[in-house]
Amino acid sequence: MQASRQTAEALDSADPLAAIREQFELPPAVIYLDGNSLGPLTAASARAVEHSLRQAWGEQLIKSWNTAGWVDLPRQTGQRIAPLIGAGVDDVLVADSTSVNLYKLLAAALTLSPDRRTILTEAGNFPTDLYISDAVSQRRPGVQVRRVEADGLLNALDASVAVVVLSHVNYRSGARHDMAAINARAHAVGAVVLWDLAHSAGAIPVDLAGSGADLAIGCGYKFLNGGPGAPAFLYVSPQLQDRLHNPIAGWFGHANPFAFEDHYRPAPGVDRWQVGTPPVLSLASLHAALEPWSAISMADVAQKSVQLFDLMAACFDGPLAGLGFDLITPRQAEARGSQISLRHRHAWPICQALIAEGVVGDFRTPDVLRFGLTPLYLRHVDVWDACERLSQIMATGRWRLPEFQAQHRVT
Repeated sequence: MQASRQTAEALDSADPLAAIREQFELPPAVIYLDGNSLGPLTAASARAVEHSLRQAWGEQLIKSWNTAGWVDLPRQTGQRIAPLIGAGVDDVLVADSTSVNLYKLLAAALTLSPDRRTILTEAGNFPTDLYISDAVSQRRPGVQVRRVEADGLLNALDASVAVVVLSHVNYRSGARHDMAAINARAHAVGAVVLWDLAHSAGAIPVDLAGSGADLAIGCGYKFLNGGPGAPAFLYVSPQLQDRLHNPIAGWFGHANPFAFEDHYRPAPGVDRWQVGTPPVLSLASLHAALEPWSAISMADVAQKSVQLFDLMAACFDGPLAGLGFDLITPRQAEARGSQISLRHRHAWPICQALIAEGVVGDFRTPDVLRFGLTPLYLRHVDVWDACERLSQIMATGRWRLPEFQAQHRVT
C-alpha cells in the first residue's frame, strides 16, 4: 500500500463501517489505539446503565429481576456474542471474569481424561492463563503444565495431554493460532482445547463451531466495549455440555435456583456455568454495547482490520524505517489479530510521548509498543495521523524528555 493521507481519506470514504463511529463517545483530539485493552464508551451503554440505575433499580427495586429482565441478562448477552465467535445461541453465557471462567472450564475439562497428566500451553501466553493453569494443576495430583513455543505446539500434542489452553491471538505480538488445525490435532490424540478469545472476539472472524472447538472464554471490555471490568463470556460445545460440571457450584447455576434446595442440581446446558448473582449494571452496559453488531458484517470488520494494519505497516516501512522499530506482528492477515506490535529499545518513553501528543497506545514489557486496530470506530486517517505524530516525536527526540523516562505506571 502507498501510504498517504489521501489514501487514508479515500479508504474512509468507502468504509461501510464509518457510521458506527458515531455510536461511540470518543474524547475529542484523541486518537485511541488502545481498544484492545479497554474499549471506549458507547452511547447505548451510557443509556442502559442510566436506565438500570434510575428506572429499574431506583423505581422498581427488586421487581426488576423480572420486570426489567435482569435474571435473563447472562443468557441474552451471550446470545448477542454467539454470532461473533461462530457459536450457537444456546452455547454462550456471560458470567464472572475471564480468570474465573478459565478456572471453571479447565478444572472441569481435566475430569474428561483423569488418566492424562498434562495441560499444554504456549510459553508467553497471557499471565492469567498461565497462572490459572498452574493453580489448577497444583490441585490435581500428578498434573503438570507444559509450556512450549508456538511453533512446537502441534508436535507437543500427544496422548499425555488432557487439555490445551491457548490464547487465539497472542496479547503481546498479535500472532494468531490456526484454530482449526490445533483443534483437529488435539482431537486426533484425544485432548480437548480451551481457547482464550480476549483478543479475538469482535476483532476478527472466529468460527468455534465450524472449527470443532471444545471450550472458550473471552472478556467483554476489549473489542466488545462493555466497560472496565465488564463480565466475561464462556462457550461450551453442545457435545460437552452434559458431560462437564461446574467446579464452583453456586446458586445461580442450580437447576432451580429459587427453589432454595439444600443440595445442588446443575442446570441444563450452559446455564450451569453461572455461579453467583449476576452483576446487573455491568451486564447492562455490555448487553447494550453489543447492539450495533446485529447490523455489522464480520467480513467488513476483517477487511477494515487488514486495511488499517497495511496503512500503519507502510508507515513503519517508509517514513519510520531505520529508526529502530521492529515489526513483530505477522504480516499475513490470517496469521494475526487486529493489532500491530513493534519492538523498540526505547518503547516505554516513546509510548508516553505519544500519549502526551494525544495518541493512546500501550506498552508491554520489556520493549513492545502495541497499537489496537479497532475497526468499529477507528478511521484510516487516525492511523495516518498517529504515524505522523510518531514521526515528529522521533525526529525531534521528544521522547528523551525526563518526564517520559520514569517507568512508574503501565498504560
